[in-house]
Amino acid sequence: MAPKELENWLQTEQSQAVGDSDSGESTGHQSGRRIVKIKRTKKADLTDSDYEHMNKVTGYIKRHTAQRPNGDVTETPWRYSLMNWGHDPLHGE
Repeated sequence: MAPKELENWLQTEQSQAVGDSDSGESTGHQSGRRIVKIKRTKKADLTDSDYEHMNKVTGYIKRHTAQRPNGDVTETPWRYSLMNWGHDPLHGE
């Protein structure tokens, strides 16, 4: 997802309603905010921590995508969770 698209998504009720949370904001939602920041950072200015986070994001997306439920996933927590991590599984379909 493009930074602005992800930023807009993170402001929706659907985005804020999915994922595990200890502090009121889900892990995926926190990750999404960080992904927006990373995507808007020049490559030369990225830190090791930024790269580590993106490796975590890639791993999450790979694992979660493999758990795709049957049927229409358009309005499912599965899709919404992936979108919080910057990936809309319906793009390209």
